Amino acid sequence: MVIDMAKQYETVIGLEVHVELATKTKIFCGCSTAFGGAPNTHTCPVCTGMPGSLPVLNKKVLEYAVLVGLATNCDITKYCKFDRKNYFYPDNPQNYQISQLYLPICRNGYVEIETPQGSKKIGIHEIHMEEDAGKLIHDDWEDVSLVDYNRSGVPLIEIVSEPDMRSAEEVIAYLEKLRMLIQYLGASDCKLQEGSMRADVNLSVREVGAEEFGTRTEMKNLNSFKAIARAIEGEKNRQIDLLESGEKVVQETRRWDDTKEESYAMRSKEDAQDYRYFPDPDLTPVCVEEEWLLELKNSMPEFREEKEKRYVEEFGLPQYDAQILTETKQMADLFEETVSLGADAKKASNWLMGETMRLSKETGIDTDELKFSAKHLADLIKMVDKKEINGSIAKEVFAVMFKEDCDPTVYVTEHGLKTECDEGALRNAIQEVIANNEKCVAEYRGGKEKAIGALVGQTMKAMQGKADPSMIKTILKEYLDQ
Repeated sequence: MVIDMAKQYETVIGLEVHVELATKTKIFCGCSTAFGGAPNTHTCPVCTGMPGSLPVLNKKVLEYAVLVGLATNCDITKYCKFDRKNYFYPDNPQNYQISQLYLPICRNGYVEIETPQGSKKIGIHEIHMEEDAGKLIHDDWEDVSLVDYNRSGVPLIEIVSEPDMRSAEEVIAYLEKLRMLIQYLGASDCKLQEGSMRADVNLSVREVGAEEFGTRTEMKNLNSFKAIARAIEGEKNRQIDLLESGEKVVQETRRWDDTKEESYAMRSKEDAQDYRYFPDPDLTPVCVEEEWLLELKNSMPEFREEKEKRYVEEFGLPQYDAQILTETKQMADLFEETVSLGADAKKASNWLMGETMRLSKETGIDTDELKFSAKHLADLIKMVDKKEINGSIAKEVFAVMFKEDCDPTVYVTEHGLKTECDEGALRNAIQEVIANNEKCVAEYRGGKEKAIGALVGQTMKAMQGKADPSMIKTILKEYLDQ
């Protein structure tokens, strides 16, 4: 197809982000929210929709929702209600979902993102509380679908943005900012791979300069930032192709297939009236008192920007280090705890930004899934400081620690990796290296100082890596400069 390049199109994007909250129990009952339990073991009459069962709001859900609202500059609704959203689906045992349509808990907020053009505010239309549905498991072999109600009733907040984003890059920046804020609050772990953060993309295109929005579609089944970016590009191109062919974009919900990198229609897009919303008669209205709201405001944690500034001022870290360490709450917490256990701040930063990030990239393990403890990292740094092990041995130990969180002190002892402190044995090894490397010795004595590096390496090899390179260099110079 030939696209008319005279026409320039603009993408208009809004997001509906669902976040599972980090409560121990569900939103309206006392069942566990733990991920990965055996099917239908975290259930009761309330979350499986049994007749006569009555929901009771979990106060922690309300607290987390308000905290997220405060962090995203929202107005908090002091008097709000729950509504029933009526629809039939096998993983929805009540045939309705308890949500908030008319009086959501948070409204009219924004988050600020950084773009190549500078800072940009992305408006938040509302944040509302609701319950999650169950999960259907499709068995192609038996040609049946099974339902697991463990997730039914897990508390969600839905963050509905304004259509303020214009590219996949802005969408990812917005999602990363939301995830960072929510993780710092401790309101959710926001693990996309486990479904605790999910985004539906509402997208339309229009000619540049047009005031009216085009017809939008909603994209579902997006479980990674990369999939979201690919889906946006794919849907944008699909809609432009339709318009260039003289066809119309149909308002519908589409499912993204990340393997095939294409989407297909699921159903026509519903409107609010299709769900026949009405106030839930079993739940009383929620009244947020000013005193409690003030308590929550005062309990807000130190966010990234504040931490970044403090790391530079308190620990003397370069700005770059501070930016990397504060990207996730998990990394910031690990750094601070390591320093609190006596490790030098810059050395702790180097280990986290260097070996940790390298191994994380190699293994595909995200920083929020790191296994090693701050205590073990602090112990490893102290062992290097005391010259009990050298740098290369420390990296070898850390690689094991990264995978298994082994105790570095125990590991070094069990594997005989302590630095050889017998100066007599070290001098004997050095003398042997000098005798066997006449060329390097001659080059060094001829003014080529870098030649000593090869001699240090040979000595380290002779000592099986268990020696202090700086001590080797000192003794080598003593002999070579005679």
